[in-house]
Amino acid sequence: MPNNRIWADMLGLDRAVVEGVVFDEDAGGLVASVRPKAREAGRCGVCRRRCPGYDAGRGRRRWRALDAGTLMVWIEADAPRVACREHGVTVAGVPWARHGAGHTRDFDDQVAWMATRMAQTTACRLLRIAWPTVGSIITRVGADIDAVHDRLAGLRRIGIDEISYKKGQKYLTIVVDHDSGRLVWAAVGANTATLRAFFDQLGPDRAGELTHISADAAPWIALVCDQSAPQAARIADPFHIVKWATEELDEVRKGLWRTIRRSEGTTRDHRDKRISKTEALSIKRSRWALWKNPENLTERQAAKLDWIAKTHPVLHHAWALKEGLRTVFRLGGEAGVDALDRWLKWAARCRIPGFVRLGQRVRAQREPIEASLRSGLSNGLIESTNTKIRVLTRMAYGFKSPETLIALAMLALGGHQPDLPGRPSTNPPTQE
Repeated sequence: MPNNRIWADMLGLDRAVVEGVVFDEDAGGLVASVRPKAREAGRCGVCRRRCPGYDAGRGRRRWRALDAGTLMVWIEADAPRVACREHGVTVAGVPWARHGAGHTRDFDDQVAWMATRMAQTTACRLLRIAWPTVGSIITRVGADIDAVHDRLAGLRRIGIDEISYKKGQKYLTIVVDHDSGRLVWAAVGANTATLRAFFDQLGPDRAGELTHISADAAPWIALVCDQSAPQAARIADPFHIVKWATEELDEVRKGLWRTIRRSEGTTRDHRDKRISKTEALSIKRSRWALWKNPENLTERQAAKLDWIAKTHPVLHHAWALKEGLRTVFRLGGEAGVDALDRWLKWAARCRIPGFVRLGQRVRAQREPIEASLRSGLSNGLIESTNTKIRVLTRMAYGFKSPETLIALAMLALGGHQPDLPGRPSTNPPTQE
């Protein structure tokens, strides 16, 4: 009937036949009675192979579909069971829904699309579903995508980092692809066992194809990478290296501030420069002038830095060492490698204990640092991914299980998002 064909088009049932549509007063919505087309009937719900029938199952069942205006819509059909040689007796699959789901495929895809772009409570209210249902749908759609796309195929340059997703030292380990910019893997935990699970899933052959691995200086990351992909160049993150220098600079500033606070009247530093207790507040308020890049200083902060250079040469010396290390990474390439060698010699003879120790620490990481200078890679991409994951967490107002967060992150940042039903695909073509 023409009307039934219109209903089939409206409900996205191109592989099913609509037998009739009625209004169910008890359910408060429309119920479309359908049946799969002959070529879609009698298939295993898991592997989609044709199988002999087993029995009628539990009779007819319903699937929630997308709303029709203000009315909720359900798809109703028989749910017989089939005998699959591989999966045993199971409910026959239907073309409009994923196996084991209580919603149509279009409904699942729309929920997943909305969950990556708006607050989960908003999606729940708009679609009239419960909060846990969104998490189940995200997991189901993500698993469907993973069955089609091999996220770990073709990896050459990757970044590894951990992110806190919950109070109480709860971490995720994430892996991104520097070439595609995608999140390719995530798991609960931040230790050697977690990272070994990634390389086990990647396999020795594909691990042997990795050329660069960027990460911070966490020992557990270095240990596993050296064991699982020894041929890959381990890349130190410039941000974390410069952060070490910034932390040592702040310790020098705090030490000077404590010295001034403890002094009575006036005292002198090791270069016989007079300092007084009235300067303590100025030193305390100089943190941003010391931390910020010189090109970003305000006029007042630049004046503060000039005052430090004249009155507290040790602190200014520490600031110059921090800026020297930042210059190493700004130069990059062979020029950066030469500058690193000069900086290490400078740090070794600077007579500032914290920076002497920092020089030793940098020297221990020299090989990854030089690889970073030559390749130009950093953990900037993975830090950006961490920020997006935190945004997803806030949008969803937290998760009861980290697996749901991982599924949402992979859906939003993995490069294979579901499209809205009835719209052309917006996903870029990929080479699998």
